[in-house]
Amino acid sequence: MPQGDKSAYTDKQKRKAEHIEEGYENRGTSKKEAERRAWATVNKESGGGKKSGSGRGKKEHHESARKGGRKSGSSQSAETRSAAAKKGWETRRRRDTA
Repeated sequence: MPQGDKSAYTDKQKRKAEHIEEGYENRGTSKKEAERRAWATVNKESGGGKKSGSGRGKKEHHESARKGGRKSGSSQSAETRSAAAKKGWETRRRRDTA
């Protein structure tokens, strides 16, 4: 099987990759990069293409789908995190000197 061949994937995996790819393209990612990221996500969630044989399957985990593009799993923006850190630092500094 040549590199990049998608024949080992199920129809559901192919649809999922297409959907993910569209989402990346809508956010301004190039077509080639969007496709690469989409298949990487499908592989991460389902462990790659489906192999035949009893007991070879594993459960899918949807961690990447729940994360939803948030960096490091945080729902705060970088600016909000930074502002909170500065505020905390100022509070600790005032308490230590008082």
